[in-house]
Amino acid sequence: METFIRIAQLLLSLSILIILHESGHFFFAKLFKTRVEKFYMFFDPWFSLFKIKKGETEYGVGWLPLGGYVKISGMIDESMDKEQMKQPPQPWEFRSKPAGQRLLIMLGGILVNILLAFVIYIMVMWTWGEEYLPTQNVSYGIMVDSVGEELGLQNGDKIISVGHQAIDNFRKIPAVIVLDNPKTIEVERNGKTIEIPINKDLIPKLLKDPKFIAPRIPWVIGKVFKGKPADKAGFLAGDKIIKINGKDKFFDNNGLSMRKYRSKKIVITVVRNGNTLDIPVKVGEDGMIGVKIEIGKDLSKIFKLKKINYSFFAAIPAGIHRTIEVGKSYIQQLKLIFSPSTGAYKSVGGFIAIGKIFPGVWDWQSFWGLTAFLSIMLAVLNVLPIPALDGGHVMFLLYEIITGKKPGDKFMERAQIVGLIILLTLVVFANGNDIVKLFH
Repeated sequence: METFIRIAQLLLSLSILIILHESGHFFFAKLFKTRVEKFYMFFDPWFSLFKIKKGETEYGVGWLPLGGYVKISGMIDESMDKEQMKQPPQPWEFRSKPAGQRLLIMLGGILVNILLAFVIYIMVMWTWGEEYLPTQNVSYGIMVDSVGEELGLQNGDKIISVGHQAIDNFRKIPAVIVLDNPKTIEVERNGKTIEIPINKDLIPKLLKDPKFIAPRIPWVIGKVFKGKPADKAGFLAGDKIIKINGKDKFFDNNGLSMRKYRSKKIVITVVRNGNTLDIPVKVGEDGMIGVKIEIGKDLSKIFKLKKINYSFFAAIPAGIHRTIEVGKSYIQQLKLIFSPSTGAYKSVGGFIAIGKIFPGVWDWQSFWGLTAFLSIMLAVLNVLPIPALDGGHVMFLLYEIITGKKPGDKFMERAQIVGLIILLTLVVFANGNDIVKLFH
């Protein structure tokens, strides 16, 4: 069922993005009285699932969900309609329009994607606000895996800053370490401030393991059984166990086992309503004290989260800032992908990887947040100067505007073929990565 929900969310998100992206091209084409022959969601080689003609435009749904397109008269695009280009230019054709108008037609989809991300983030901020775990509220420090240890971090470290810049949102720390090229991480360890240099050679490992640091989580008592030792000792549901006989007890070090303390009196240290309490309790002969432990995945039950509610007008700058922030982060990730030494290209994923970022339950807040992210991703990828992408057409149009020379049709046809080969290779590589990961 979770897989079905993820697929449904992915298809709905992609459908919204494709239709609106192509609508951007369509809008400017119509604005400049350029004929649009086809408007398709998904590609339709050989046949389409649905089509209807209204006016001069055929609207349809293809069977190959790799994107969508509008076919504009007099334009060399993925349709490779060479016969049309052999005919004399007509006033309604793309090639007959001034370079500035053609540039706006090609940028239309990208502009709509950016505008869509603005609108979604503004509405998300206004509707749900923003909630996150402040770094200063990670009161038990961090827990790290082997990669985090190799970086020089230890369980229980409290992160003060990265590159001497305080990071308010704890979730952003791994991305800042990997993407912002900081030199050091400043932590509090055993009451002392320590500066840990970041070894850039570890970036490939950090990219493979984005959870190399996480909040250190205590064991949380979900239920106390009446008449049992814990009940008699005064434990309450919600108590967070952090020590037994003075030794740390967190998810990252030892399981919460009482068997070795059978029939013995021990002292359990808990945190209750922000206060630390030492509670003596005698363990039963069965090695239990009579509590049910919760798996501490709900951070709101363990830490004090920060919640920001926005009015509609306050949500506007917040949504714009979020769009710029996400766009900057994605561009930084792309730079890593094109840098072979980082090994980031190995993490490139296709439709399976994209589908997995959606939750296994339908959550509108997550859905719209992820759709906004994908809209930014689509805008950034489309602006890349690769023939067959919008950015490729923009590159040639800028050349024409600057030099006053228009690339020849033969050159454009060959460039389009090269671009299509590059795109097909990238699609195969990305989805191939997905398949390889399924077997690891």
